[in-house]
Amino acid sequence: MRLGELVGKEVVNLHDGARLGVIGETDLCFDAETGRLQSIILPQRQNLFTLWFDRQELVIPWEAVKKIGAEVVVVDLDRTYPRLR
Repeated sequence: MRLGELVGKEVVNLHDGARLGVIGETDLCFDAETGRLQSIILPQRQNLFTLWFDRQELVIPWEAVKKIGAEVVVVDLDRTYPRLR
């Protein structure tokens, strides 16, 4: 799959059905030596408070990606996963 094919897909959590964000508003983290994708970094949705404070990010390890469909990327993050950084 090409990187451009991921753009515009919504990320949905299999564990609770939460809509986490859209790829394209994200950063991708690659291993510098192998070139393999390590994680997807989604910014948290903006609201009035995030305009003045540091924005938090949700880092999704590539291992959590379970399925890439035509319109969505399904990830599996349970409640014990440290969601924000």
